[in-house]
Amino acid sequence: MVESENKKLILVVDDHPKVLAFIAIDLKLRGFDVICAESGPAALELVKTKKPDLILLDILMPGMSGFEVLEKLRAFSDVPVIAFSASPENKAPALRAGANDFMPKPFDSDDMAARIALVLG
Repeated sequence: MVESENKKLILVVDDHPKVLAFIAIDLKLRGFDVICAESGPAALELVKTKKPDLILLDILMPGMSGFEVLEKLRAFSDVPVIAFSASPENKAPALRAGANDFMPKPFDSDDMAARIALVLG
């Protein structure tokens, strides 16, 4: 288990509350602190106020897509982002938009943890 003061804060962004809950529980069990947002604007606000160490970002969301979130985010932050989507064709555009990695949905939680570890170094 990670020491409390050394816990990494992960922001999970998805418009589906059940997906958010599943990922949040998994990450907390792995020793991370987790905050969640159900929309792009809420995610951008949390980045400014909470300063997460990493963002897990769904690409296909109503209102503001993950692509739009990345565009706005990269204007003021270089926080690492792992994008995810049920549409694998979103991988290349997500990486071009500034994501550090991409996971196709559905994804394995061990694969997610390995990708987080790799991106966080």
